[in-house]
Amino acid sequence: MAKVKGEIVINSERCKGCELCVPVCQQKTIAMSDKLNSKGYHYAMSINDECNGCINCALICPDGVISVYRVKLNDAAIA
Repeated sequence: MAKVKGEIVINSERCKGCELCVPVCQQKTIAMSDKLNSKGYHYAMSINDECNGCINCALICPDGVISVYRVKLNDAAIA
């Protein structure tokens, strides 16, 4: 099975801070920011590069503010 590297992009201005994405992240990649967006919400943010591209966060987000990108890694890139 090919290794997959994931990356998330969160639209922080549209995030309402519901925190549903935090517990579903298997890799503990998402946390809530201490800062506020222009609407006054603490927004979700990526805190590490351990994302495996599982898309759980994007599926659970009620506002669709999370985009997940995945790249297959070849054996040479893994080593």
